[in-house]
Amino acid sequence: MFFFGYGSLVNAATHAHAPCLPATVRGWRRTWVATPQRPLCYLSVVRDPAGQVEGAIAPVPDGDWAALDLREAAYTRHDATAEVIHDSEAEQIAIYAVPPEHSGVPGQDNPILLSYLDTVIGGFLHLHGRAGAEAFFATTSGWEASVLNDRAAPRYPRSIAPTQEVLDLIDESLSSLGSRIVMAE
Repeated sequence: MFFFGYGSLVNAATHAHAPCLPATVRGWRRTWVATPQRPLCYLSVVRDPAGQVEGAIAPVPDGDWAALDLREAAYTRHDATAEVIHDSEAEQIAIYAVPPEHSGVPGQDNPILLSYLDTVIGGFLHLHGRAGAEAFFATTSGWEASVLNDRAAPRYPRSIAPTQEVLDLIDESLSSLGSRIVMAE
């Protein structure tokens, strides 16, 4: 049993599931969503017949989903076995998505944490290279949310310190997207 990750789970330094392997899921689209459970944006996926998302798969030892379900508590787990393209022996693959009834349109009042984005892009650079990290920005919707610069005191609990390459790529990409960056207090 494996999971498909498309955000921070792509960064193997945020979990103990190994090996973490590149994969793609079809029929889904990655997006930022607002939820009533949290004042920040969540990265999620929504069903989209034309969609395709790069990410990673990793095993869930002994099919023990408890720790992963706890980490992904705001999400619902779905079977994505038939939709994931991979080069592994995974027989069953799950994907987590925020339920549609808990998903709202992101905006200025529910920002994206920059420390979270640093962690995600670090994982994409490592697993998919620069082209994969750039594709993350190009294929993800919901960038109308503001971005909270919390790099000085990261609020994301599994934050990984970004390399200069990560910093430069994120800064360039957010500038190209016209993202509004606000400083953490």
